[in-house]
Amino acid sequence: MKEPVYEKGYPCYEAVNDIYDKRHGGPYDRGGADSYYRRGYNPHYYVGATHMSDRVELSDMTPKQIADYTAGYNANEKEGHFKEY
Repeated sequence: MKEPVYEKGYPCYEAVNDIYDKRHGGPYDRGGADSYYRRGYNPHYYVGATHMSDRVELSDMTPKQIADYTAGYNANEKEGHFKEY
């Protein structure tokens, strides 16, 4: 099983590490996860841990948060790391 692209060891990690908050549940993380699981583009994030804290929907996200989600989603799409079912 391939690791998500935002983990250490992948080429894009260092480039985005200082730009995006890649904490679990954050916008970048959720974008990458949605792409990885092929759920489609649906900007959102969690204020804390994924599924264990409040979920913030697109309508309540800042432009920066939407850009972070999009960057995570696009990074995974580019790397082609998808869940194999």
